[in-house]
Amino acid sequence: LLNKLIESLLSIAPSGMTRVQTMACGSCSNENAFKTMFIWYRNKERGYANPSEQEVGTCMINQSPGCPDLSILSFMGAFHGRTLGCLATTHSKVIHKLDIPSFDWPIAPFPKLQYPLEEFVRENAQEEARCLEEVEDLIVKWRQKGKPVAGIVIEPIQAEGGDNHASPDFFIKLRNIARKHGCAFHVDEVQTGGGTTGKFWAHEHWGLDDPADVVSFSKKLLTGGYYHRDELQPDKPYRIFNTWMGDPSKNLFLSEVLNVIRRENLLEEVTRSGKALLQGLYALQTQYPHILSRARGQGTFCAIDACNDATRDSIMIKARNKGLFMGSCGEKTIRFRPTLVFKEYHVHQLLNILNDVLAEHK
Repeated sequence: LLNKLIESLLSIAPSGMTRVQTMACGSCSNENAFKTMFIWYRNKERGYANPSEQEVGTCMINQSPGCPDLSILSFMGAFHGRTLGCLATTHSKVIHKLDIPSFDWPIAPFPKLQYPLEEFVRENAQEEARCLEEVEDLIVKWRQKGKPVAGIVIEPIQAEGGDNHASPDFFIKLRNIARKHGCAFHVDEVQTGGGTTGKFWAHEHWGLDDPADVVSFSKKLLTGGYYHRDELQPDKPYRIFNTWMGDPSKNLFLSEVLNVIRRENLLEEVTRSGKALLQGLYALQTQYPHILSRARGQGTFCAIDACNDATRDSIMIKARNKGLFMGSCGEKTIRFRPTLVFKEYHVHQLLNILNDVLAEHK
C-alpha cells in the first residue's frame, strides 16, 4: 500500500509538499485542511507546549480558549464545499448557504478582471492591488476583533463562481501577505487539479518561490485529500480522523491513471488542445459580439460569458441536443471541462456545433 501511495499521490506532490492526508471528497478534504491549519496556528501560539487545563476543560463546552475564536479568510465568488466550515468560505450561490448558520469569518473581494487582458493591463493591475489591500485590512481588522485569521483559502480559478481568473502576480503577493501575517496559505485545487490547465496543479502557473502550506484535491484525483508541509503535521494521533480516511483502492486506480497521463503525454495534449479551444472561442466572440464575451482559460479549463443567463441556458440546451455537453457557472458563464484525452479534432467538432447553435441566435 505504501508503494502505491508513493507511485500515486506522492509522485505528484506539489512543490514544498512532503505529506498527504487522504479523504473521501472535496468538502471533507477542505474541512480537515481547515482543522489542520487551526491546530498548527494554536500550537504555534502556545509554543508547541501541551494545552493548559483551562483549554482542555473549555473545549468540551465550545468555549475559548479551548475552542479558540479563529477564522479563515476566503473570497467572494469562492466555492470550497458544503460542510459547515467549508460553507463559511463558500460565496458562489444562495442555494448552498440559505438557512445554514455560519461563522463570522472575513470575506475579501476577488479581482474582477476586464477582457481582453492585453487591453486592460493598467486597470486589472489596479483591481488586483485593491483586492490585496482589502485582504490585509481584513486580516488586521479580524485580529483586532479577537478573531485572528489562521489561514487564507483560495482557488487558482474560481470555478463554481464563474471561472474567475487572477494573474500570477496576484497570487504571489497574496502568498506573501499570508507569510507576513503568520497565516497558513491553502490552495484549493479540488476543481483545478489533475492536469486540465496544462500543468498537473494549476498553481504551478504562478511560479511561487515560497510554496503553499496546504493544497487540497479531489474529483479528477479519484480520491480526496490534501497535501501539507511538515510543520503543519498535527502533534497527536486522531486529531485528524474519520471512519474511512478516504478509500485506499482509489490509489491503485490513480497510479494507473498517472501512468497513462505520462505515457500518452496528455498534459502536452491539453496544452495544444487548450490553445486551439481558446483561439476558437476568441473567434466566436468576435463573430457573435452581441451574444458572447470574455473568453478565458488555461489549458482546456476554459469559459466564455453569454449576454445573459437565459441566453446561456438556451445555448447549452441546444448544444446538448446536438451532442455537445457544456456546463454553467457564475451568473451567465458557459464552462468547458473536457477530459485529458480531448484532442484538437475534438476542439473543431465542439466549435462547429457551438457555431451552428450561435447562428440560430442571430
